[in-house]
Amino acid sequence: MSLTFAQLGVPDYILVGLTKRGITDPFEIQTATLPDALAGRDVCGRAPTGSGKTLAFGIPLVVLVGRAEPNRPRALVLAPTRELAEQIHTEIRTFAGRVRTAAFYGGVSYGPQYRALRQGVDILVACPGRLEDLIDQNAVDLSAVDRIVVDEADRMADMGFMPSVRRLLDQTSGKRQVMLYSATLDGGVAELVRDYLRDPVRHEVSEETPDITAASHVFWDVTRANHHAVAAAAVSAVWPAIVFCRTRLGSERLAGQLEEAGIKAAAIHGGRSQNQRARALADFAKGKVEALVASDVAARGIHVEGVAAVVHYDMPEDAKTYFHRSGRTARAGKGGVVLSLVLPNQTRAMRRIQSELGLKQPFVRPDPLALRSLSPTPERRSSAARSAVDAPEPRRSDRVSTETPGSFGDHDDRRGDTLPYRTRQEQIGDPSRNAPKPWDRRAATRPGRDAGPGDERPAARPQYETGPRPGARDRRYDDKRPAAKPPYASGPQKNTSKPSYRDATSRDGGFDKPTDARPQSVTATPIAGKKPSKHRTTAQAGRTAQPAGQSLSRKKSGRSSPSREARRLRRHPELAT
Repeated sequence: MSLTFAQLGVPDYILVGLTKRGITDPFEIQTATLPDALAGRDVCGRAPTGSGKTLAFGIPLVVLVGRAEPNRPRALVLAPTRELAEQIHTEIRTFAGRVRTAAFYGGVSYGPQYRALRQGVDILVACPGRLEDLIDQNAVDLSAVDRIVVDEADRMADMGFMPSVRRLLDQTSGKRQVMLYSATLDGGVAELVRDYLRDPVRHEVSEETPDITAASHVFWDVTRANHHAVAAAAVSAVWPAIVFCRTRLGSERLAGQLEEAGIKAAAIHGGRSQNQRARALADFAKGKVEALVASDVAARGIHVEGVAAVVHYDMPEDAKTYFHRSGRTARAGKGGVVLSLVLPNQTRAMRRIQSELGLKQPFVRPDPLALRSLSPTPERRSSAARSAVDAPEPRRSDRVSTETPGSFGDHDDRRGDTLPYRTRQEQIGDPSRNAPKPWDRRAATRPGRDAGPGDERPAARPQYETGPRPGARDRRYDDKRPAAKPPYASGPQKNTSKPSYRDATSRDGGFDKPTDARPQSVTATPIAGKKPSKHRTTAQAGRTAQPAGQSLSRKKSGRSSPSREARRLRRHPELAT
């Protein structure tokens, strides 16, 4: 028979807060560590994520912490990520009563944190980076801290926070109680326990990997062509789901692809502001978002009740990353589904991870129906989430496969992409493709169909017809003016500009009768309407009066070359008189 919180020494005012939340029976890690932690001893607990560690160290902090002075907190909780720090603060505040708590992390303004410190903070939950910034600004003093909790210590070591953690612990009181909780107790965590915990009491849960054994693990063979389509099908079958990617850019890209597939998705990673991350996490917790696409940095900071599935979109780097990602589901003794999408070049690495974790599941083709049967939660389908299994006739713009489970991965080398449901030829030849829709009033009057009652619209004109519409005005013959002749056309042309030398000397007017004969002698005559300059010589005047139709050559300077007759008059000016 398991013990109750009251039998473990929890005060009544805390029991009231736990009862309001429906928490009546302690978990295994809580039963093991609460008596020693309430007695003031150093505790070293090994427990996986989602096993109830927050209550295991939160209750002793609320019971034992003293009243803090301004800028001098009395208890300190170190967390690796912003989300985890905020969740610890929210969890403790539900039963803290008059104990003042605050969460300090980066990505937000310093102003509210300064005000909270001036008013006094009893339990300070912080990330190491922001806490060191506040210490450098003389905004906080840790010399009065006598209760310390290091949560997710192994994640701290993986993220490179151990030097910061050591510097912060060195600034606390010499008479302190240290409680350390981690999923693994090796490497840098073991050194931290050896250097900063005095005669610690060690407690470990019974199972080596409780999250791994509680969840149903599935491994699907995928290709790069159908990678995101299979992920969308999996989320449509089992949700809410957390989809893990390696990079920020990959998380943003996948979230957009899921949105295009009709699935409400939100991205959360280190590149987003704290308000964006908090909003995405809150929408996911409320059910407004079906898929939360997260990077590995956020793997430890997401604690949401009722996560039905975890999807490894990008393969984890090692067994520890797989372990912590998978810990987002099957929490607190509940079931869950862990799906891994394995590319052809990742098969060997994934089998190595399986052997380290003791998993022996085979790699199979994608099967959303089988995945749905493994879901521990009842089927919850929103209007936006389109099933990739039972949708009868998708639009061509849909990205999610709706054929049989084995239809993923059919590749067309001509197009270079995935054919998730039907080929283009099958779509064109399908008679149901042109079936009239209820919202299309013109559907009944299309060519080849009988008009419906009350529809007087004319038949839709085929788009492939060319030429003017019947009865339409043909504007090609509105302009009766002759088309302008190209400038490069040869032959005589009608001259309607100023009168030329040919107009005054030719008997026929020089308009219609062509001539190829060049005049032998020319009498220089000034241009009509223009008074000759007194500085112009007779030769220059003769040069300006060129016979019509005579070609002029261009020099590099751009001036017209004088004709043969003008050059002769220049040499013999007496001939011009």
